[in-house]
Parts: sequence; C-alpha cells; structure tokens
Amino acid sequence: MSDRHDAGTAAWHFRLHHTGRDELTEDTAQTPGMRRYEAISGKRNGSRKIWMGQNRVAPGMVSADHHHGEAETGIYVVSGHPVFVFLEDGQERRIETVPGDYVYVPPFVPHREENPSADEEAVVVLARSTQEGIVVNLPSLRAEVPELDALVAELAAEGR
Repeated sequence: MSDRHDAGTAAWHFRLHHTGRDELTEDTAQTPGMRRYEAISGKRNGSRKIWMGQNRVAPGMVSADHHHGEAETGIYVVSGHPVFVFLEDGQERRIETVPGDYVYVPPFVPHREENPSADEEAVVVLARSTQEGIVVNLPSLRAEVPELDALVAELAAEGR
C-alpha cells in the first residue's frame, strides 16, 4: 500500500486528536464569574469549524453578561443546576437546568450563567461552531449588539 492517498480519500487519513480531561487549558477567552477550559480548537488541535471545552461556575456565582459573536453554542449540563439568563421581549428569562439537559445559544445573543447552589459547582460542556472561543463581555444584557439586530433583520427577510 502506498503512503500517498488520492485527494478523494486524503481526509480519511488525518490523525485523530485526544485531549485528556486533565489536559484542558484556561488559555481561552474568559468571562468574570466563571472559568472556561479549552479542549478542542483551531490553535490546539487544528479544528476548522468547532471549538469545544468545559465551563465551571462556582457555588453562588453569577457570570458577567456576554455573547459569543457569530458562534452558535451547544451546552450540555454535566453537573449542578446552572441557570441561563437572557432577554425575551425586553424581560429577563431564566432557563433552569439539571444534569443531562442541553441548551442552544444562537449567535450574538447576550446571556449569562448563574449557579444558585450554595455548595455545588455547575459544570457544562460547550461546543461552538467557530474554531476559536469567541467571547464578547458586555456591561448588561441590554447592551446594544448591532450584529444581532442585523441577524434578526436577515432572518425576518427570509420569513423565519
């Protein structure tokens, strides 16, 4: 068998990358009130379209308000009971979660994480549709996000 592969099968022969649970790094964008740990990214593993990591919110902590730019974010709750807060029709909406739940965060949507527990850390796994972890920290959930306004207008024009 040849060491060379034709272009049609080259992608099948890239090596897999493994990041052990004790090899996560804090060398990624952060938000006050929580700690993010990067596992998979463009700079770390050569990923082209995803970023994955873990987020930890200590007992009683509330993160700063933020969004993740153009990235779509999928969240899986590993432990604890984190609460995800965002605005809907100008009012704060709270999504209370339990281990095993999933949360989807659309691009540019301001939100924050809270951990109401007095003694249990909240741990979630994050997956984003960009190769690096984008974090834009905001002064409040009501902060102006022109990119979100543009996205909403684009979706409305498409009839969604």
